[in-house]
Amino acid sequence: MSGFLSRLVALVLALVALQPALAAQEAPDALVRRLSSEVLNELRADPALKAGNIDHIIALVDKSVMPNVNFRRMTAAAVGPAWRRATPAQQARLQEGFKTLLIRTYSGALAQVGDQTVVVKPLRAAPEDTDVLVRTEVRGRGDPVQLDYRLEKTPGEGAGWKIYNLNVLGVWLVETYRSQFAQEINAHGIDGLIETLEARNKSNAAKG
Repeated sequence: MSGFLSRLVALVLALVALQPALAAQEAPDALVRRLSSEVLNELRADPALKAGNIDHIIALVDKSVMPNVNFRRMTAAAVGPAWRRATPAQQARLQEGFKTLLIRTYSGALAQVGDQTVVVKPLRAAPEDTDVLVRTEVRGRGDPVQLDYRLEKTPGEGAGWKIYNLNVLGVWLVETYRSQFAQEINAHGIDGLIETLEARNKSNAAKG
């Protein structure tokens, strides 16, 4: 994945990090618009976040990002059919490993986010829809970049719109990892994928 693409994905991972309690009351495009503005301001104002401080980023994600993301669904989709065969303990390790992989992979790219702005395109959805696509453009230097979000409306406790996939320059994040994970599962099974994720995360941590 290119450096510029990594920066965009890092922006997305940070984008959902602020004021999740409002999500239940907002339309999906309004949610993305507000969070886009807030996260850009946060990145510019927070030296530790901008510097890619991993402990700072992990704390932020655990506290604020997860309430705005259906991460179980995201992980299940990335793992594919093997998810249904995984035990609850294996599923928990897969979620933790995948989350850590995403954070450590893109944390350094946060330092590269600068004068970008995010423009949310008009939402094409009916009021009763519970699964929508919110299209945006990231504008800065060079040509605008397509950045789209898949959100679902969840009922009950924690109700509201939650992100479960994103598309950068025509590439869906979940599908990208699904192809990688499928190769590992086919070769070494679910435990093999867990071990690979944990090994990659340890290697990334050792690199700082």
